[in-house]
Amino acid sequence: MASNSYEKPDFWSKKAFSEGYPARSVYKLKEIDEKFGMLKKNYNVLDLGSSPGSWTVFLLRTMEGTGKVVSCDLNPLSKVVKGDNLVFIQGDLTDNAVREKIKTEGPFDLVVCDAAPKTTGNRVVDTASSRFLVKMAIYYAQTMLKPGGNFAVKIFQNGDQQEFLKMMREIFQSAKGFKPAACRSESFETYLVGLNKKQGV
Repeated sequence: MASNSYEKPDFWSKKAFSEGYPARSVYKLKEIDEKFGMLKKNYNVLDLGSSPGSWTVFLLRTMEGTGKVVSCDLNPLSKVVKGDNLVFIQGDLTDNAVREKIKTEGPFDLVVCDAAPKTTGNRVVDTASSRFLVKMAIYYAQTMLKPGGNFAVKIFQNGDQQEFLKMMREIFQSAKGFKPAACRSESFETYLVGLNKKQGV
């Protein structure tokens, strides 16, 4: 018997599997896109921390064969994740060689990141790892997004949200926090959204 809601399929997990997505996280991106209108056909999109691939599948389906999705993770994508306009790069997004490979596929209209660190159970260590991933995602957005491009990144609520939003407001015309309904009620995760990257940043 499952001891908590992370161990048993909930409404969103069942819905994801029935609709052919590898994980429930797809509905977080779907809700972010519905609220902020971040994705359009023919976009060149970068999906960081993408495995098992639910966000990548959503991006591919929404663009209906147009544009391109560049997907990067340490782990492989689920076998159901396929597309003629999909480029998958397996590797560490903090590695210089991986970063250069991604850069050759850009610039991008949209950068999304649902990456999460491998948790150790030590909150100080896990928080530091999460902060590093968010900073890395912001770096990708700053250096590889086209002017006018959009950005979304997962963050664990630990007091750093305002610091990151301040950083993002220097890059984007608008930056705000948003917690989709598909996030588990007991989860500390939320998302930061940057809209309309400024010229010359």
